[in-house]
Amino acid sequence: MEDSTSREKVLKKVRDALIYKPDNPEPQIDFESPVYHSPGEALDVAFAEALTNLGGKFIYCEDDQEFISSIRFLFDANSWDNLFCYEEKFQRLLEKAGVPFTSSPDDFTEMVAGVTGCESLIARLGTIVVSSLQGAGRRIFVYPPTHIVVAYASQLVPDIRQALQKIKKKYRSEMPSMISLISGPSRTADIEKTLVMGAHGPKELYVFLIDDSVTTDE
Repeated sequence: MEDSTSREKVLKKVRDALIYKPDNPEPQIDFESPVYHSPGEALDVAFAEALTNLGGKFIYCEDDQEFISSIRFLFDANSWDNLFCYEEKFQRLLEKAGVPFTSSPDDFTEMVAGVTGCESLIARLGTIVVSSLQGAGRRIFVYPPTHIVVAYASQLVPDIRQALQKIKKKYRSEMPSMISLISGPSRTADIEKTLVMGAHGPKELYVFLIDDSVTTDE
């Protein structure tokens, strides 16, 4: 009898709670404002610092011409045979630099470094946003031992929200089937807590940022 009474009391409280809903204790919640404050410094500086902390390498270029000389220096310093590049925009820059490259699927598994663009750069995180609608699709971002990203200053955004807004505006109803965030070289410490670089993707990550604040190719 006592158990039945206790059960009825509990059920009564549940019914009362369903009937008499209390007022929202926080009626003025702002869901539109950003969660994080915008970086206090320039976006390129914030991105460079965050990327470097993640183990990536950042190279600033004032224009396309400086990129051409910088990529040639990097190519020679690493004694690479050639690069894999599928995007015509960057193929033209590599040609001007005298850097041999290939875009043939037959050579994909033999490449030592791949050159790609990106959708945007997230300054706060030092993260690169890429998608499956870029050039060679998904595999170029994870397969080569070295990933070289060529980006423009106009692609810098403060945070993830703005990066996704740019993608939505760019592709509208034809959204990519894959959107990925790359934060530094691939790494894992799953095995005996030992950090291993290049476990699931590129071991090295370079980001060339070309200043297009005066003229832009986009």
